[in-house]
Formats: sequence, C-alpha cells, structure tokens
Amino acid sequence: MKIYVSSAVGRSGDGSEQHPYKTISQAAAMAQPGDEVLVSSGIYREYVNPANAGTPDRRIVYRSVEKNGAVITGAEQAKNWVNLEGSVWETRIPNGVFGNYNPYVVAVHGDWYNALKPVHTGEVYLNGRSFYEVMSREEVLRPSIYKGSWDQPGTLFKWYTEQDTEKSETIILANFQGVDPNTENVEINVRRNCFYPSREGVGYITLSGFCIRQAATQWAPPTAYQEGMVGPHWSKGWIIEDCEISDSKCSGISLGKYLQPTNDNKWSTKFTKDGTQTERDAICQAQREGWTKEKIGSHIIRRCNIHDCGQTGIVGHLGGVFSIIEDNHIHHINNKQDLAGAEIGGIKMHAAIDVIIRRNHFHHCTRGLWLDWQAQGTRVTQNFFHDNMPPEGTEIASGLSLGEDIFVEVSHGPTLIDNNLLLSDCAGRLSTQGIALVHNLIAGSFTWVGDGVWNGGRDFPTPRYTPYHVPHRTEVNGFMTIQHGDARFYNNIFVQKPIRPLLAEYAKANSMDALTMVNLICGTKPYDGYPDEKTYLARFTKDNFSDRSDRDKYYDHMPVWTGGNVYFNGAQPFDGEKDYTEVPEKAVLEVVKQGDEYLLKTDLYHYLPRKANAMISTEVLGEAFEPEEKFENPDGSPITFDTDYFGGHRALNPLSGPFENGSDAEKSLF
Repeated sequence: MKIYVSSAVGRSGDGSEQHPYKTISQAAAMAQPGDEVLVSSGIYREYVNPANAGTPDRRIVYRSVEKNGAVITGAEQAKNWVNLEGSVWETRIPNGVFGNYNPYVVAVHGDWYNALKPVHTGEVYLNGRSFYEVMSREEVLRPSIYKGSWDQPGTLFKWYTEQDTEKSETIILANFQGVDPNTENVEINVRRNCFYPSREGVGYITLSGFCIRQAATQWAPPTAYQEGMVGPHWSKGWIIEDCEISDSKCSGISLGKYLQPTNDNKWSTKFTKDGTQTERDAICQAQREGWTKEKIGSHIIRRCNIHDCGQTGIVGHLGGVFSIIEDNHIHHINNKQDLAGAEIGGIKMHAAIDVIIRRNHFHHCTRGLWLDWQAQGTRVTQNFFHDNMPPEGTEIASGLSLGEDIFVEVSHGPTLIDNNLLLSDCAGRLSTQGIALVHNLIAGSFTWVGDGVWNGGRDFPTPRYTPYHVPHRTEVNGFMTIQHGDARFYNNIFVQKPIRPLLAEYAKANSMDALTMVNLICGTKPYDGYPDEKTYLARFTKDNFSDRSDRDKYYDHMPVWTGGNVYFNGAQPFDGEKDYTEVPEKAVLEVVKQGDEYLLKTDLYHYLPRKANAMISTEVLGEAFEPEEKFENPDGSPITFDTDYFGGHRALNPLSGPFENGSDAEKSLF
C-alpha cells in the first residue's frame, strides 16, 4: 500500500493520494510491512518514530518524492527577538515547547568527552549556519575569535543561554553581527532525534531521499546508549540512501549500541571502573543479550551527503556489524571544535566486523575514518581522503585533534585498506596490528606506530587488551594486547609532501616529534626494526620452546611484509623493506576543486616505473595473527586485487598505486 504525506495540506487526511496525511509521524504510526510512505516536498518539524518493522522481503519504505525536497528537522523557528545592545538580541522560549528534554538545560557529556566548556545539546542557527555557544552574557556582548575553530570568522557569532525559573522560560542571547534576526530564518534545536525508533528491533526500513538536519543529539561513546539524528536503534537491515544529513549537535547517523542501564557512561558517572574495562563489559553483556549476526546490523548507507555534525557523521558500536557504507560524501565534521574527546570523526566505529566502506569521499573532517577496536574483516576500499587535518592558523588543542585520514586503533584485524587515496598530511594513525595496505596512493605519514596502545598509566602498566571474534561472527573468541606489526604493505605509492610548520611545531612543543608518535615522514619508515617473517618465526621452534623463561617473545613486535612499493619526493621505506623503488624525480601532487568536482593534479605517472609487481591476493596476504582469519570477503571467499580505484581491470603485473591507467588520475575522483 502507498501512504501519502504532504505538509502543504490544510488539514490531515486519511493518507490517500487525494487526502494525504499532514505529518510523517501519522504515516509512521500506520505503515506496515510492504508499505511505501511517499512524502511531498516541504518542511516537517517533527520527530518521526517508526512504530513498525518491515521484513527482509517486505520492507517499509519512506521516500521523499523529490530528492532532498522533504526536510525533517529537529529545529523550530525562533521569533520575537528583542535588541539588547548593538548586534546582540534576546528571545524567550516557553519551556513547555521542549517537553521532557530541554536542550538548553542538558549539557553534552559522557565517557571520553573532554571539552572544557559545558556546552548544551541545543544550537542557534542563522539561515542554516550554527553559532558558537559561550558561558556568559559578556562573551556574547564582546565576542572574540576562537582560534581552535576551522572557521575562525564564524566564531564571532556567539550565543548564550540561561533559565528564568519563575516564568519557566529559556532565555537565549545571540550576537547576529549586524543582521536583524526578525527578518531572517533563525532556528533553535528543539528535538533530540529526527527519524529514529524509540524502541529496539524496528528493522528492515528504507529511508530514501530526505534532507534531515538540526537535532539536539547527545554525545555517543561506545560505553553508552549511542543515539543519532537518524538511525536503526539496535535492529537489522536498514537502508539509508540519497539523504542529506547535517547539523546534528553530536552524531548524524547512528549504527550504535542499545541502552544497557547498568553500564551506561559508567566511567564518567560512577568513576571507579576505567572506560576501557566498561567497554569490554559492554561487549560481553551485548553478546549475552542477543548481539548476533542474525539479529543485528547488515545495514546499508549509500549516496548520502553527510556534513556539519559536531561529533561524527556516522557513529557505531556493535550495531553496525556486517554493514555497507558506500558512495557517500562525508565532510566538515567537528570543524567548530567546540566538542572534544576520543569519539570524533567523519565515521567513528567500534566493532566494524565485516563492514565494507567503499567509494566514499572524506574531507575537511577532524579525522576522516576512525576504526576503533575489532576492525575485524573490515575493508576500506576505493575511498578518497584529503584535508582531514587542521588548516593553517588554527590552534591545535590536543593529540586527538591533530587528525588524519584513517585511524585504526587497538584492533587485531584483519583490516584491509586498498585502492584508496590518502592525501592528508597524516595518512594513518596505526596503533594496531593485523593490517594490510594494498595499491594505495599515500601522501601523508603514519603516526603512533608502535605506540598509543596503553591506557595512560603513569606508575603501573596499563596495556589495553581487546577482543577478537570467531571469523565472520560476533561471538568473542579471545582477548589480547597489541604487539604492533602483523602488517603488510604491497604495491603502494608514497609521496612525501612538504611538512607544514604548524604540525612540526605542535609535535615538537608537545614532545611528540618521535618516529613512534607524531611522525611526519611519509612511508613505512616508522616500522624500522620490525622483523620479517623468517626472523620472527625463528624464535618459536621446538628447540627454544623448552626455555620457558623467554616469555617476552610473545609480546614483541610481529613481522612486516612488503613488496612493490614506490617512493617519491623523499618518502622513506623502513629498514627491512623489500622489493621497493625510490624515484629520484620530483613529482607534483595536488587536489584541485573545479566546480563540484575534485581532480588530482599530478605528474607522478610520468616517472612511475612499470615493474613486474606481483598480483596481490588473499593467498599472498595470509591471515591476521590473533583471530587467525584471512584477508578475505565477508562470505569467506578470497580476494584478488585485480581491479583499481575506478573498477578498471589490472594487468597480470599491475602498476603500483590505485590507478592501473595513469591517465585516470586526471579524472574526477568523486
């Protein structure tokens, strides 16, 4: 059955084409498996709470008739502004508007949230552009530039809130920098979510073509109930496609964890158990309570434009397993830098088991992609990363705000990164093992190789031991610390960019300018001293097994395998690298935007040698050590890397890098 919705009707009807409902919520209360809800263009200021699940063969489809024409927003227009002084205006909002959740009382908080200012989940928008919250009236009256922001001129648009308890009103002051708010579109966050089931298990829903924006979402760490502006809320089989997702206070789309009442932000509320331990507890509890491949995950997010969210574009822990995230444009995440902590990125996923992340464009994010814990069977392929680093002139607050294209943290793998363009100044933060990088173009450095896996102890050892799973399942198979290594680098191109003073000065000032910390040398150089396979295995023989006193060998660095890598502009191989080429000619490499297209300006293919590279495959890569799982497809079938960034076929002895045909580097990349 087709159900129709139009915000333009004077009075709500029965959902027929002739008499459509006025709100999406009315349709969402009625829709049954197999139904399609068709929503006409317009503004829908409502929280849509889908009541019913679809089935694998009879999905419930919610579709905007015109792509991005139907707008679901968590905001309301704020009117009746009174001028106080100069560019500063005030409005009063009756607290009854907010129901049981007032975003101007609720502060952003949670485990791993480190911002110094207690900002609220509410926001103020002028013509769709969010302001910067401050903690006093004086800061609104006399605003100053915040140097940590990636948009410093925009930081002069300030707002402040306080409560009038006698009148039960929320007071908002805002500096509009000369604009009259009563003649412009000024909005404030009112609702916590936009399209999100209030209960678990509402699966097999398709959300297609909507513009969804401006929700007062809460911080979403892995040890808490992870909400988003949009999301499946611990269910299976959602499709979110062709949507524009923007301006969530914290996270845009959540594929995250359900509420565990006895283990929800336990670190930051009860204090005695460390967050890492409560995360291990959460994983084991979820497994006891039904976290399985049959019940959870297998979502698809495709062709969405995700931008201007405060914490993440997509967040997830446990709930995103076996999902596909493809062909999305993910950009300008956490650029305001008013939120801070260890859960920020274009995508931030824990337990991305058998998740495929392909053909996405990540740029101008505090970090592009963060795969934390259990990136087992995760494949990152044919993505375009660039400018995921602080721009010149910003003030870098901490190591976590330094940023990079991909951060893989304390995972045992197998994590496969192939056919990508990693063009930010720092390409990868690799505090991990069980990884393979194949046929990438890499213009940034690898940071925190051999470091970053302890838990901050000063007097006692605090290694983080993380779980690994039965291959292609959620069941935990064991826990182990991170030894580093167990890494493969085949047929990549490394191009050293000029090292920016901003980054070098930051690293030096914070005593992080070491090869194992904020390294700025492009290439595999941080793996100096790591053994090859033969040297490593020589320590584990029947003859020396009798010497039980040598237990250190079980915790030492694991091997690194290489072949076919090419180094430009002074990029450096590690001291055990094999079968590599250093090109003496100076190559040009630059990302250029022309209109809506992004192009690669380079001449490196004029100098790139055509050598007899090996065709890389699952057989060549072998298996990640701890989970004893091969670098293979989610269904267990082998991979042969015979297609390139654009899907073109590779020769039997393929060219290094992501393009088999060098002229393809001049094409539009996204």
